[in-house]
Amino acid sequence: MALPDLIEIVPLDHPVRAEITVPGSKSITNRALILAALADGEVTLQGALWSEDTQIMVECLQELGFMVNPEPDPAEPCNRTITIYGNGGAVPPGGTEMQPLDLFVGNAGTAARFLAPFLCLGSGVYRLHGVPRMHERPQAALFQALRELGYRIESEQDNDKLPARIYGGSSLERGSVSRSNSAGQSTIAISEGGVPSQTAAGHRPALRSCQVSIEESSQFASALLLSSRIGGWQIEIVGENADESPYVVMTQRLLEVFPKAGGGFQIEPDASSGSYFWAANWLVSVNSWMQDFIATNYPQMQARFHQVWEWVQAAQPGGKPGPVTGDQLAVTVRNWPSSGWQIDADFPQFIPLPAQISREGQLGDSILTAVVLAADLWGGLGLERREKGIHFTELGRLRLQECDRVAALNAELTKCGAHVVEDGDTLTIYQTRQLHGAEIETYQDHRMAMCFAVLGLKVPGIRIKNPACVKKTFPNFFQKLAAPPPHGLGAEIWEIKGGERTRKLSGADLFAE
Repeated sequence: MALPDLIEIVPLDHPVRAEITVPGSKSITNRALILAALADGEVTLQGALWSEDTQIMVECLQELGFMVNPEPDPAEPCNRTITIYGNGGAVPPGGTEMQPLDLFVGNAGTAARFLAPFLCLGSGVYRLHGVPRMHERPQAALFQALRELGYRIESEQDNDKLPARIYGGSSLERGSVSRSNSAGQSTIAISEGGVPSQTAAGHRPALRSCQVSIEESSQFASALLLSSRIGGWQIEIVGENADESPYVVMTQRLLEVFPKAGGGFQIEPDASSGSYFWAANWLVSVNSWMQDFIATNYPQMQARFHQVWEWVQAAQPGGKPGPVTGDQLAVTVRNWPSSGWQIDADFPQFIPLPAQISREGQLGDSILTAVVLAADLWGGLGLERREKGIHFTELGRLRLQECDRVAALNAELTKCGAHVVEDGDTLTIYQTRQLHGAEIETYQDHRMAMCFAVLGLKVPGIRIKNPACVKKTFPNFFQKLAAPPPHGLGAEIWEIKGGERTRKLSGADLFAE
């Protein structure tokens, strides 16, 4: 069985105590796969995410000829222990101009962008292509940087997007480490051990340099950095925006600690995936206590809120989940990331929501969770926010991802009765006491499906179209919503046909394939 085309989430009517595991970070997993393939020996990745995007990366590496062996992870069904046998920086050859080696990247931005510089290290011709949406997503800044490095990149539609042909070079000169910061730009080059490499004659090789803009995506810079040690590239990053620089920092830190000569590497859980369960904790646990006071005890509401606020702080990562009264307990996320690599690890600190959140430097993908949470009466600070609204600013990057997420959030929240104002790249959400159900279009976007499914834990009648799109990063998301506590939330999920509930779903029925 598989997830139906349309499902309905039944709201939970009581607090839940659960400790949820979430799969590994997609961002770290796909970076680590590239680095492992370039390593000098066998690398074992533990806790690696096993979803559509990471499977695409694995399949591309296997198509190239790398030995990549995934094994089940007993701690998390959507993780794998992946062993990759690195070729010491050698990338297997591609095809010919008449018959290039074809690599399908689906709608995986990390795979498409990380592979392009990686393939330049090989020889012959490679063709990268994906689904139609991937062919619309930006690539120009990355392609231009690779051309500056001396590589031939051809876009089949002459628009600097996919499908594209990568003509591999033959030089595997290694470079040196340097980094300097100035306003709006940085210069980076990488080599083993932080020491300039020597040629066979004992001379330092000349570095090849390029400039790359991350105005549209930080993945362009990360892609170049991942292969720069082998390529001998010096990279100047321009237009560095605070909302994207955390992902460049993630790449740099990964380069510093990754076992280049082989060994083991642990992938930490995905913080953006965990955001849905921190939001569920607020919607289900906190709301169940606050609702009793809305109509009957208004004078006591602020005192009650202060009590709940103290409890929410205690339930955050590093704190200790516990009851406010009786047996009313918390939903928490197990092994919450503490490395500082993932910007979305800060998500719990934004609950209850502040008056304003920027995509630049505050939250990454989890800002979608916060936007949906803001429509709930108590998503921020309750009644006092109904007139002022909660402002989500500098959201331009969201328009260039799996869908135009700014427009999509506006459209689907409005369907649910929310008051949303879209002004340029800012969304203002005015909290509504009574949201209502709606049939949610997901736009083939996994995060739209998961955000609105969480809203369905509170709001009756939320129906999710094409829920299987969560396979991109979190294939067992709906299984975790439905599994009984303490490993799930115990929610009912129904198949909808002809406008009616026809079958209660459980187990394998809820896995996205």
